[in-house]
Amino acid sequence: MRVSKIKRKTKETEVEARINLDGSGTASVDTGIKFFDHMLSSFAKHGCFDLRVKARGDFEHHVAEDTMIALGEAIDRALGAKAGIRRMGDAIVPMDDALALAAVDLSGRAYPEIEVKFAKRKVGDLSSDLIKHVLQVLAINGKFNLHVQVLRGQNDHHKAEAIFKALGVALAEAVSKSARRKGVPSTKGVI
Repeated sequence: MRVSKIKRKTKETEVEARINLDGSGTASVDTGIKFFDHMLSSFAKHGCFDLRVKARGDFEHHVAEDTMIALGEAIDRALGAKAGIRRMGDAIVPMDDALALAAVDLSGRAYPEIEVKFAKRKVGDLSSDLIKHVLQVLAINGKFNLHVQVLRGQNDHHKAEAIFKALGVALAEAVSKSARRKGVPSTKGVI
């Protein structure tokens, strides 16, 4: 089973993140930031990942950032040598008025490119500027390319939710195993 658990403790936060890449989409997320919990649960549901996250800390920014550091590391560790995976995945997901694109390449090289603008300072109880940042942090610590673009939308909640759903679907495709694929999906022979 491709399962990993990361514990991260600093002077500012304490985070525990566990992911099963071959799960059924069950999530138990408690960061103290309700909208962030909702986004991570949506990511897990639509990616069919079993996800458990427990995080506490001093400030919203530190908690959200350290949660995504731990989650990125857990994803990378759960993938192991990456033999037999598809490696790349993408999704375009609607959420009412919003439409978001997410594309992933589990290349072993961190590169986030996130294009999203929010009208308000907060989405629920989460600072809207953190959404772009936490996606960048996830890609960097997960060691993968992540491109996200909101193609249209007016409602900030819908834009954010479409992003996290698209990320779940794209990552699920990238981590999926292919019976036709032998070894590591790279002409270099390593990722």
